[in-house]
Amino acid sequence: MTGDMPSDSETLLEETEPGDLKKLAPFKTYKRRWFLLGVICLLNCSNAMLWLTFAPVADKSASHFHISLDTINWLSLVYLLISIPFGLVATWILDTVGLKSAVILSAWLNMVGSIIRAFSVISFLSLGALNYTYLFIGQCLCALAQPLVIFSPTKLAALWFPDHQRATANMISSMSNPLGILIANLLSPSLVSEEKDIPLMLGVYAIPAVIACILATVGVHDKVPPTPPSASATNSTSEPFFTGLKMLLRNKPYVILMICFGAGIGLFTCFSALLEQILCVMGYSNFFAGLNGALFTVSGLLGAFLLGLYVDKTKQFIESTKICFSLTALASIAFATVSRFRNQTVPLALISSLFGFFGFSIYPVSMELAVECSYPVGEGTSTGLVFVSGQIQGIILMLTLQALTVRTSEAPFSTCDIEGGGALDWTISTLVMAGACSVVACFYVIFFHTSYKRLHAEASNAASINKIGEEATFPEA
Repeated sequence: MTGDMPSDSETLLEETEPGDLKKLAPFKTYKRRWFLLGVICLLNCSNAMLWLTFAPVADKSASHFHISLDTINWLSLVYLLISIPFGLVATWILDTVGLKSAVILSAWLNMVGSIIRAFSVISFLSLGALNYTYLFIGQCLCALAQPLVIFSPTKLAALWFPDHQRATANMISSMSNPLGILIANLLSPSLVSEEKDIPLMLGVYAIPAVIACILATVGVHDKVPPTPPSASATNSTSEPFFTGLKMLLRNKPYVILMICFGAGIGLFTCFSALLEQILCVMGYSNFFAGLNGALFTVSGLLGAFLLGLYVDKTKQFIESTKICFSLTALASIAFATVSRFRNQTVPLALISSLFGFFGFSIYPVSMELAVECSYPVGEGTSTGLVFVSGQIQGIILMLTLQALTVRTSEAPFSTCDIEGGGALDWTISTLVMAGACSVVACFYVIFFHTSYKRLHAEASNAASINKIGEEATFPEA
């Protein structure tokens, strides 16, 4: 008789709702998360290459298109301008439409923009004065792709990776953007020894964009994985977009982080775009400027990798970012000082390496920190506003730095004479850049404090799931 009676355990399972059974199911990861990571990395890298195509060879590009250096700088500046209004659209797409649509749309914008840029230098089209127009239109389309792909890493990490891999996955996909900057700094001077080599450069830069578009279109199928990889991904439905925006703007720690790390993004944008022009007036070659940019980025990739692993294990987001931000400020002061002297190749190379090592390493951790202090607001919205803040501050800073330059007719060592003779002295500009970095770092260290809301929510969810699981497995007599 006893064997025919249902056990307490069977009775509990029969009374359990399907939703509760799903909660009891273990989290699961999928190998295809690495393919998605690879696609976003390639797309991020390609987009950064397209952004800084002309910065390392600004003088030769200006000569080829018969325009001024200021006009060439607008090819970089347009990325910042367009990403401000479209950045808000990109956050809505990521948190409402989904990661899949964001990745595919950005891949197509990136590819079409790179192809249109190449049209500007195709001789048989005989565009004449319109060649710069085509170049600018193509650059604008690539700029539209930037917010979508730059906002994607935190969303990808949250939806597809377990909690002990999130910071590392975010670091890998985020740092593919500075990897693109590195490639541009090395590849552009290598491809362009004379202004006639500009068409070759544009053709080469279109290749990664085409490959990334094919992989994204063919290989990205799912908005979310069938089974979530973590407790926070189980409840991945975030706050409605406009509700999330209101919550962020009322969140004091988030606002401080948005301003401070936005300033950091703006500073690094200006440094990457203007490095060649800052150094050339003191006689440093395009090759050395490209090498400095390469060291800046390689060291940043190494720093981001090490810090990402450290934070994944310790979860010390705040302490890590405060220390690295402070050291970045010191490096910016050193660069502003040493770059004003000739024949300082070794000190400049070392300073650029340290500047990148501490500065770049903050970026992926700060994006994770933005999610931690703003949860349950969507990852796209919380990281997107930080980036938009960076673009706004980058535009203001770049225009300010250019306005503070001084035209000098006596520059016997300059390797980048401008139209009308002479060169631009960037002494005041670099000092202002270092001062801004130092002030922001101090403000962040003193005033930023927050709790890790997502980690706390995951701990609570895990405790609830464990309790349900224990009741299902060991029912009371």
